[in-house]
Amino acid sequence: MAGMRMAIPLLALKQGFSALVVGALLALFALTQVFLALPAGRYADRKGLHKPVLLSVVLASVGAGLSVIWPIFPVMCLSALATGGAAGMAVISLQRHVGRLASDPVQLKVAFSWLSIGPAISNFLGPVMAGLLIDYAGPEPAHLSGFQWAFLCLAVLPLGTWFWVRKVPELEISKAPDANAPRRALDLLADPMMRRLLGVNWLLSSCWDVHTFVVPVLGHERGFSASVVGAILGAFAISAAFIRVCLPWIFRHVHEHQIITGAMLCTAVLFGLYPFMPTPWSMGFCSVMLGMALGTVQPMIMSTLHQITPQHRQGEALGLRLMSINASSVLMPILFGAAGAIAGVAPVFWVVGGAVGWGARAAWRLRPPPAGSSTSSISPSTSSTTSSQDGPH
Repeated sequence: MAGMRMAIPLLALKQGFSALVVGALLALFALTQVFLALPAGRYADRKGLHKPVLLSVVLASVGAGLSVIWPIFPVMCLSALATGGAAGMAVISLQRHVGRLASDPVQLKVAFSWLSIGPAISNFLGPVMAGLLIDYAGPEPAHLSGFQWAFLCLAVLPLGTWFWVRKVPELEISKAPDANAPRRALDLLADPMMRRLLGVNWLLSSCWDVHTFVVPVLGHERGFSASVVGAILGAFAISAAFIRVCLPWIFRHVHEHQIITGAMLCTAVLFGLYPFMPTPWSMGFCSVMLGMALGTVQPMIMSTLHQITPQHRQGEALGLRLMSINASSVLMPILFGAAGAIAGVAPVFWVVGGAVGWGARAAWRLRPPPAGSSTSSISPSTSSTTSSQDGPH
């Protein structure tokens, strides 16, 4: 999905579409996840890991393969919908599985720190590989056949997911204390911690959307090649991966809410500086620093979410989180595109940076309840911090 999110907008720009249309195209990567996230989370709660991941692999490969055969705008829209939905379903299943392997908050942070390295590597591998193929696989840089080779390579990548996941043992499915009781996603929002967590997560997710959208637009305006644009996005991803490798040592000295607050303040400063960086090297430097700031966030968010959510509803909570951030991701790229077309991309950076800096106050209050306490209003059942991988005690 990361490679498609870089390659498809570049092809659309090359075909003469405006920044507003490209923003709408990027929004499609999130649109499917808005509608699939909650059903996918509940499906993972019922079926575990293998079946949701297999569906994701098929959907992603077919979706990317369509643009190999027909690299036209309507088909690229279908590819965006398919690869976005597939990535969302796979992420929910994997995060739920890994969260259930942990038996205490420390193990949760370690597990999600290591798991989050995967998407960071993907965000490096996809754009860089796609950019190189776009520039060098065709008879000339940015030739249509180069884009087709990039789409073909990206369509093959999901098969590796199934190769590794198919032999992972399934965990016992957790049963709800009252299986016949009606379940509503809005019940999860009764907990103030959940609302605060989703709000902070939404702000930080918007930062990823801004960076993913603005860098190709800035690169196109300044005449950068596709491989340079891919390298800038790849620098962001590799720095996020590096900081996540360091996280198991970092969180021995600081708590989740402290890391998230610091990341939000650093992001606000970097977004203020980014539009003043005119060269690929200066943009790459900002991209690296931004990757290190935002790369710390997801493991801490996931650790907090698993501590405040009952085990039998963790897939549903993950789906609610994904739905909330992708609902905004559908609208935000369109808004970014409209704002960029009217006022330029610099105000987009500054407005989002200001919002993230303001939201740091909420992040500072994002402290999970002490182990053994029962402060969550979601459910009286045992939370994941006191459960083993075989189910709740």
